[in-house]
Amino acid sequence: MALLTDANEEPLSDRKERALPAPVAYTGRQVEKLTGLSERVLRYWEETDVFRATYVDDLPRRPYRRIYSFRDVVSLRTLAILRRDHKVKLEELRRVGQYLTRFYQAPWAELGFRVAGRHVAFRDPDTGEWVSGKPLGQRFIAFDLEDVRRTTEAEASELNRRRPDDIGRLVRHRHVVQNSWVVAGTRVPASAIWNFHEAGYDVDRILQAYPRLTEEDVCRALDHERRLRAAAA
Repeated sequence: MALLTDANEEPLSDRKERALPAPVAYTGRQVEKLTGLSERVLRYWEETDVFRATYVDDLPRRPYRRIYSFRDVVSLRTLAILRRDHKVKLEELRRVGQYLTRFYQAPWAELGFRVAGRHVAFRDPDTGEWVSGKPLGQRFIAFDLEDVRRTTEAEASELNRRRPDDIGRLVRHRHVVQNSWVVAGTRVPASAIWNFHEAGYDVDRILQAYPRLTEEDVCRALDHERRLRAAAA
């Protein structure tokens, strides 16, 4: 690979590790909205070893068989931009990704990248120098990963925001937590809230465990579980 240098870039060893938000699970449909990638593309990238979700169920027909982390979503947006906007070939993205995953857990979400022509440039993990498939001196474009991260986080937060009519309501869906009753707008089972209650947790401590819930959600779930247990007695 050709060497690219930039005097304004600090050595790899001097870079501060960027903190990512706490892990959140996203389904394939949510990832499609956040990345603009279709289910067909996501499946093809998985089959051809371009990118694989953090968790993939081996049973192909099971609902929600792919579960993506926030790092996965940032990685997919990075790959989508490199592929769609900068026309980097998929084989090159696969090769670079496979090389970098020897050194990083989620390189497409952790590192900065540049584009030289239609080739991706990155810091070599051993030397800290920019390397690319193009000849020395090839002009390249700065790739703002921070902007991708910020935009992804903002849109993910909006995607996860609960509607006002979800508050204090329980719902059930056959593809969500094995058809259990959950607090609307979340995947928190009412039975899990009851288990905390049985363990001696008061409402405030339950809310600390589930910060997306409200006091009304917790009380509604406890009333629901209390009625179920009374009916089964």
